[in-house]
Amino acid sequence: MGKAKSYGKEFGAKFKEDNATILAAAQAYYYLLAIVPLLILLLAILPYLQIEPQRVMDFMGTILPGEVASTFEEQIVSVVTTPAGGLLTVGILGTLWSASNAVSAFIKATNEAYDVEETRSFIKQKGIAILLTLFMLVAVIVALVLPIFGGTIIDMISSFMNLPSQTEILFQVLRWVISIAVMSIVLAFMYKIAPNKHFPFKEVIVGALIATVLWQLVSLAFSFYVSNFGSYSATYGSLGGLIILILWFFLTGLILVIGAEINAIIHKHKHQKTGPAKVQ
Repeated sequence: MGKAKSYGKEFGAKFKEDNATILAAAQAYYYLLAIVPLLILLLAILPYLQIEPQRVMDFMGTILPGEVASTFEEQIVSVVTTPAGGLLTVGILGTLWSASNAVSAFIKATNEAYDVEETRSFIKQKGIAILLTLFMLVAVIVALVLPIFGGTIIDMISSFMNLPSQTEILFQVLRWVISIAVMSIVLAFMYKIAPNKHFPFKEVIVGALIATVLWQLVSLAFSFYVSNFGSYSATYGSLGGLIILILWFFLTGLILVIGAEINAIIHKHKHQKTGPAKVQ
């Protein structure tokens, strides 16, 4: 108990010393900037999904005044029905570049946690950031789809296959286990590769697990808000959704910093006995 209290005090001091909230805010800012190219990417993908234009117009009519939706009907139908390979390329490249800026902020946060300077070249840093961005996208997709939409997917499968109740329970458990396992592994790789320092892979597992659990809890809270969005939008309008999205981005960045700080403390205590680790 005394050891845990000591670690907690050390974490609090390190958290304050490294300005963790500022590092988290920097990540949130770049995540927000990545939304625009992501929307371009989604618009470019729409024509390949074979969605009926009328369904899109009906949906737009629910979120826009009728006159506004009619004004943009021609453009909307064109976007949905006409493939734009160039737009798709721009969307992919723009999303990767914008999101990699957020990961670059994450890399800076890990270097702050380990108290090391960044000596890698810009090209190497950017290459690592883009690679970690791809890892993060995979983790986020798995972590969001399985816990949030897993129940719907299981219901859909059971309606076709008449799954036994025991199998449904097994799938319900597996969707959480797989989600946590995939995200923990991805975050562990990110915590291992991001800082400008060499150390064993086992030293990042604890921070990755804690960050995964915290992120799942925050994402579930976000999912709960989205499912009850109608009651809030009546009061705050679309501004409420934007605020909660920015808050989610900030908490995501903060959780990633927390995991890095925990790993750095573990690394410090292990190498106080064996000597300092090598810098890349």
